[in-house]
Amino acid sequence: MGMPARAQQRWTAQAVRQLIADAPLSSPRYELVDGELLVTPSSGPLHQEAAKLLLIVLDEYCRTNVAVHALHSPSDIELIPDDIRQPDVFVLPAAEWIRVRREGFPARELVLAVEVVSPSSARIDRVIKRPVYQERAREYWIVDIDARIIERWRPGDARPEVVTERLEWAPEACEPPFVLDLEDFFRKVWSGA
Repeated sequence: MGMPARAQQRWTAQAVRQLIADAPLSSPRYELVDGELLVTPSSGPLHQEAAKLLLIVLDEYCRTNVAVHALHSPSDIELIPDDIRQPDVFVLPAAEWIRVRREGFPARELVLAVEVVSPSSARIDRVIKRPVYQERAREYWIVDIDARIIERWRPGDARPEVVTERLEWAPEACEPPFVLDLEDFFRKVWSGA
């Protein structure tokens, strides 16, 4: 649901960090992408349910694989200078998690970034945010609740892998692979169970 804020100026990471400090609640969410301030209102219940369920299953997986650590936003991610993102769910490599725990956010390295799209955020997540996530994270997933699919992007992909049944993910140094049954996942999202 991110919408560009109306402004004549080019925003900086410092200015956006000040906005976040001045309004420490989780909503609205502020992101800085290509010098443009994106302001995202509170998410809807299905969006929240999808993000929560993904975090739960990714966290379970990461706890058995010490090479990675799953978290959720609001958490600042700065993959390139003067660019602040807040993916719904993300996975850090272990060394970055240790650094973030010691120094605090922003995180500067991701194994996985996940955005749950809504009709109003689809263009931003698929077009505006995707190139940096695709280049700087090892994987970028776009979860489309309405279509009941996950678009999976990796560095160098010209098109996403559209996953409709079973998503299998094997981050480096992690075994066995993470497996997500999409039919079961989306059933839980829609049923609230």
